[in-house]
Amino acid sequence: MPCLRGSVAFEDADTPVHTVLIPGLLCSARLYYQLLPIVWSYGGVTIADTRRDSTVTGMAQRLLAAAPGRFALVGLSMGGYVALEVMRLAQERVSGLALIATSARPDSPEQVASRREQQRAVAAGRFKELVEAVYPVLVDADTVARTDPADAWRTMALEIGPDAFVAQLEAVMSRPDSRPDLAATRCPTAVIHDTGDRLIAQERRRDR
Repeated sequence: MPCLRGSVAFEDADTPVHTVLIPGLLCSARLYYQLLPIVWSYGGVTIADTRRDSTVTGMAQRLLAAAPGRFALVGLSMGGYVALEVMRLAQERVSGLALIATSARPDSPEQVASRREQQRAVAAGRFKELVEAVYPVLVDADTVARTDPADAWRTMALEIGPDAFVAQLEAVMSRPDSRPDLAATRCPTAVIHDTGDRLIAQERRRDR
């Protein structure tokens, strides 16, 4: 019978499990550096590459091609969109799923308009300005004034770069509605949201 130990799903608590971590929008592998020692203690770890595709399906297919036959899956924000697409394509390969600060809904017209504006800002050479502007919305209000997460955000954004960011925005805007597939999920699943999340309204967290 499947069981959960820590943040990693195990079908057999004594069997190592490979975990695939999927970064969020404009986030590099650095996003998970504090989590790596914990996850690695349970088995191998892969950080999914979300820099090379302009569709969520392409990102999911790239992940599946690189992953072992069976694995646990963790996705934050855009990483959650990719994780849900992996579940649609090959959920039989997923032993456990964690969805963090994400949604199964497609973008609303207002979100699409905002992302299009971000793409235009990047095209106009305002990438670094945009990175600074969006940061306060991404973190809890009590965290905005701290320099360490802000510095980490800037570093990750530069590691992703403007071209990959534009492609990621395109992928996010065109993603499918994953809500019809949620009921088919069979593996142990954790859905995690912080009360300070200002991007996903509390009522939308309940229905994903």
